[in-house]
Amino acid sequence: MSPEQIQQKYNEERDKRLRPDGTAQYLDLATSEKFKHFVDDPWLDPHAQAKGLRLTNDSRVKILVLGAGYGGLLFALRLLEAGFKAEDICIVDSAGGFGGTWYWNRYPGAMCDVESYIYMPLLEETGYMPQHKYAYGPELREYAEMVAEKWGLEGRTVFRTVVSEMKWDEVEKEWVVEMKQKEGGEDDLDFELRASFVIAASGLLNYPKVPRLPGLDAFRGHCFHTSRWDYRYTGGSPEDPSLENLKDKRVGIIGTGATAVQAVPHLAKWAKELYVFQRTPSAVDTRGNRPTDAEWWQKETQSKKGWHRQRRENFAAFVSNVSPPPSIDMVADGWTTMPSFSALVGGPAAAQVTLETIAAHVASLHALDFPRSERIRARVDEVVNDKTTAENLKAWYPGWCKRPCFHDEYLQSFNLPQVTLVDTDGRGVDRLTDHGVVVEDSEYNLDLLILGTGYNSPVVGSPARRAGFSVIGCNGLSMEQKWDDSGAGTLHGIISRDFPNFLFPGPQQAGASANQAFLLDLVAEHVAYILSQATQKAKAVGLEKVVVEPSAAAEQEWSMRIMAGAVAFAGLAGCTPSYFNREGEFARISTQEEQMKAAKGGIWSQGLVDYAEVIEGWRRSGDLKGLEITVSNSN
Repeated sequence: MSPEQIQQKYNEERDKRLRPDGTAQYLDLATSEKFKHFVDDPWLDPHAQAKGLRLTNDSRVKILVLGAGYGGLLFALRLLEAGFKAEDICIVDSAGGFGGTWYWNRYPGAMCDVESYIYMPLLEETGYMPQHKYAYGPELREYAEMVAEKWGLEGRTVFRTVVSEMKWDEVEKEWVVEMKQKEGGEDDLDFELRASFVIAASGLLNYPKVPRLPGLDAFRGHCFHTSRWDYRYTGGSPEDPSLENLKDKRVGIIGTGATAVQAVPHLAKWAKELYVFQRTPSAVDTRGNRPTDAEWWQKETQSKKGWHRQRRENFAAFVSNVSPPPSIDMVADGWTTMPSFSALVGGPAAAQVTLETIAAHVASLHALDFPRSERIRARVDEVVNDKTTAENLKAWYPGWCKRPCFHDEYLQSFNLPQVTLVDTDGRGVDRLTDHGVVVEDSEYNLDLLILGTGYNSPVVGSPARRAGFSVIGCNGLSMEQKWDDSGAGTLHGIISRDFPNFLFPGPQQAGASANQAFLLDLVAEHVAYILSQATQKAKAVGLEKVVVEPSAAAEQEWSMRIMAGAVAFAGLAGCTPSYFNREGEFARISTQEEQMKAAKGGIWSQGLVDYAEVIEGWRRSGDLKGLEITVSNSN
């Protein structure tokens, strides 16, 4: 096919999937009687005593970190490096342990989809060698626990605790945080904590989303979301995914995204029958996972101070299409041979894009992407025996439109006689009955329905909404209201005016990367520096209270820089619906006001390495330009 024919095919396939309800096609789990338990913790013994730090009503902490995943751990560690003490820090998480996404996601086959040598944080500091090039879920979770133990953070963490609201106390110059801790059984403990600073490190993909399907409440078979895998029903465990209980079961899974690509091969091995319900196929390249060679690891890491940062930057340079590229590709995988992903995460080319050159820029992105996407579609034909199934498994959209996938068993699963791909031609399943799923005129009877339907979009709403609670700042202003009224407003993507001493790691107005852990580390260092400098200013004059927020001018200037780079992301306009584009809602924005708000909610256009250089250059200047810092006596 010619590039023109491919583009026409992309447009036709996208149009099939556009829906007027956008993000409203998914349930609010908090209001769903049948599915609200999906937000609960399945890995917790409900009768066990909560581990970690114990707080009482009106406890006070200097720095409250929300989230005990890799992000929360990085913030805590960089704060310790900046001179804060462990007793200054309190980490809170709704989970029962460390790990964040790796605590919750224990579905069979779960692994990081970027190289573990650049994804796993603090490898240089710990000296830890990952077991595989792409680490599996249990190891990633255990590593988080190891990091917490090494730096003594277990005793500074409050688990099984949910934040419902934060309010800024203008008199005391601190945040009042409403919390609820699960005590075991049916008892919950409500309490109020006061914090000088709050850091939201609660992750991007937190809350499972469930589609509003007719008849979903009526289905009488077993049902769970992939992020709350029920091994009691399937058999096996995260460490040994032998799903023996499925040998006599008819299993259906809705969704063919990054999670399903990892889980389907295990389901295919064990289920009596497996039906994979597909709305949009994933582009699945080869993975090539392998154990880490200890000799290579020793040579690559032990003699090179700063190797971890160098390897992460090398990866980011290739993904951002830096020209000329580095002379050596250290990671050398499917990501680093995909320069077209810069359409989503930005890169140096963005600096040259203007309104007059948008068309040429988008055309250049497609030129980069066409060979790779054609190769991946050809791979489907090479692997999948049935021609109709193979045709339905081909991804007809640019490679940057959905999270690229990599796996060496997913496509092969469709050659097994017990596995059926039910392609819905972009519509999704029609409805459920009490005993199965209906697509067009066919009903598929199921014992188990698995929802591999992902998470709420990280580009919807303010940092408060993504963290799952309300934030009320100065003069009673809600952060969500600020975002609704005028769009995102921050300095460096980490702090917003009228919400002093509240910090967060983007993603809006910050850098972006396929390797989220690198961004989190960059932001953690930046936040630790700001808080350290601010508290030192207070101590220098013998005062205790310090308030940090961006000036109105600095916030406006940073937002204008983000908006100026928005034209570089024009390649996203033709994408199929996904959480990247708010399920296609961005394509329907028509008014200039809404377009400007959307542009303000974008990311740093010139790529993560450039974003790092900008914020690190700001720190080197030493003047904290753009921040208003006031100090006062403690009451």
